[in-house]
Amino acid sequence: MIIKSPNELIAYKKAAKISTQIMAQLRDAMKPGLYPIELDRLADKLCKKYQVKSAFRGVTHNQLTYNFNSCISVNDEILHGIPNDQRAIRGGDLVKIDFGIIYKGLYTDHCFTVGIGKIAKKDQRLLEIGRQAVLNAVELAKPGNRTGDLGYVMHNTAYRAGFDTLKQYIGHGIGHSLHESPAIPAYGQPNMGEELKKNMIICVECQVVAGSDLVYIENNGWTVKTKDGEKGVMFEYVVRVDKKPEILTQTQDWPLVV
Repeated sequence: MIIKSPNELIAYKKAAKISTQIMAQLRDAMKPGLYPIELDRLADKLCKKYQVKSAFRGVTHNQLTYNFNSCISVNDEILHGIPNDQRAIRGGDLVKIDFGIIYKGLYTDHCFTVGIGKIAKKDQRLLEIGRQAVLNAVELAKPGNRTGDLGYVMHNTAYRAGFDTLKQYIGHGIGHSLHESPAIPAYGQPNMGEELKKNMIICVECQVVAGSDLVYIENNGWTVKTKDGEKGVMFEYVVRVDKKPEILTQTQDWPLVV
């Protein structure tokens, strides 16, 4: 989607603000002993409170329908984690909240990872690098740059710190549907890929893993986990492409540990 009028931008900023407010309340609710399904139920209540719809509920993939409002992925669950009532959140966990809404036909999709309580030094570093990789790419979300510029800097930021990025799951355009062009992988080469246009709305994201980038999907058909059991983080922002790129889902300054 490319923003074509000031009113359209105002509406998108409103959608992003509501989505971020809900995300903030989900993050604030996290504590040891809480089950992921409880976070999802809170997301449902908050969507109703703000009179918006979940962007995730009802999404279909491989003939499967997603029946939750959010994705809650813990530790070696890297993304698309189904909120469950089987394992409570514990101190030392890395919890990814992936969430989005539909507001007046406009979609949001963003993710934040948080450490719970006292976390290992390696996990703290993973959080910091994971967020910085995406923020480094956001700085390049300018007209005339290409998707490969963003992918290169995300992978390079992770790799220099001793981590890696997943290659199968990518950032994307967003607007009147959840996934639009362009595709923005978390790897690539400078000056390659699709050219970014002024006022294009994109989701800049990557999953950074502490070990191998090899993953598998659990039997539920959704949850992606690392094959080696190492932890991972994910950060994602809705961004407006401009000479000075604008993050619409403003979670970039949130503390990484609660």
